[in-house]
Amino acid sequence: MSKKTTSKDKPSAKNAEASLNSGATAPINAKLSKKEKIEIYRKLVRIRRFEERTLRSYQQGKIAGFLHLYIGQEAIAVGTTSLMGPDDHVITAYRDHGHALGVGMSMNECMAELQGKYTGCSKGKGGSMHFFAPDKNYWGGHGIVGGQTPLGAGLAFALKHEGKKGCCMCFMGDGAVNQGAVHESLNIAGLWGLPVIYIIENNQYSMGTSLARSSASTLLAKRAEGYDIAWEQVNGHSLYDVRAKTWEAMERAHNECLPTVIEMATYRHRGHSVSDNEKYRDKAEIEEYKRTSDPVILFQNTLLEEKTLTEELIKTINTEAREEAENAVQFADQSPFPPEEELQRDVYWEEDNPEHKTSQGKIFFND
Repeated sequence: MSKKTTSKDKPSAKNAEASLNSGATAPINAKLSKKEKIEIYRKLVRIRRFEERTLRSYQQGKIAGFLHLYIGQEAIAVGTTSLMGPDDHVITAYRDHGHALGVGMSMNECMAELQGKYTGCSKGKGGSMHFFAPDKNYWGGHGIVGGQTPLGAGLAFALKHEGKKGCCMCFMGDGAVNQGAVHESLNIAGLWGLPVIYIIENNQYSMGTSLARSSASTLLAKRAEGYDIAWEQVNGHSLYDVRAKTWEAMERAHNECLPTVIEMATYRHRGHSVSDNEKYRDKAEIEEYKRTSDPVILFQNTLLEEKTLTEELIKTINTEAREEAENAVQFADQSPFPPEEELQRDVYWEEDNPEHKTSQGKIFFND
């Protein structure tokens, strides 16, 4: 259990880099094959290129509403989801594209959803913040800050109730930690002994407010002590570190049916959403993080040093990812919008299954 303290100064890329790859020798990483490492790198690149192409589509007017990009945080989504077994689940907040691709969702269904098309993962009715793939144990994408945390506890409760050896990884940002629902969820998880892992993706800013200005204590994971829950801090820029500490928490959930809170230090290269003017942080700070802490480049360099990657293979993987993202845009462009009759579907279960309806009266009032 971590006992680190944190300063309330501005976030430092050097501090974040202090423990880079300390988890490289952890058993869960040491047993990775060369092929598995390359596939992990490929996932990192696919998320980066998807998000870059997504930004262009937004600027071209193809995407409406909010768009929260995951650029800079890829090691967390890929590192955690690469450990999932058949009874492990994921639920997250509105910055959900990276987790979606991490669990194996296709670029096509994700890009189509962004454009509000019927071929999207939520039939074009969810948009950027509401990606879903129940077949992949992926339960969203939630726009309400902290609203996913009691749902994560519920998923974990179901696993325990059914006697399954699994866990729910519930992701949130540093801004969500101050929401009441988060503390209620932690209390229940600690009280009932639920196999849930609450992962705080601490990218230093809740919307436009720095961590030092939004939280009385900037050591966010330590709050778990109030609920008798184990906690850790992790360098979220390092894929090996993310995997090592997440695996420890998964073992605790699988074998002891106990929760964990993990705070992963990371940094988003873009604004809170694409409409963010980012006047609250210095450009020099952003450039410093890009230069020293880009998770894609860091893992790429690690694999080059290990002689797992070659420069030629790096170019191939990047080219393929860009082409896949471009093809996804074409797929979305050519897909239809949802038909009008879809408006009231997938809202109430009884309306979609009238033969099992037991409630009385109208649910929709169309007159």
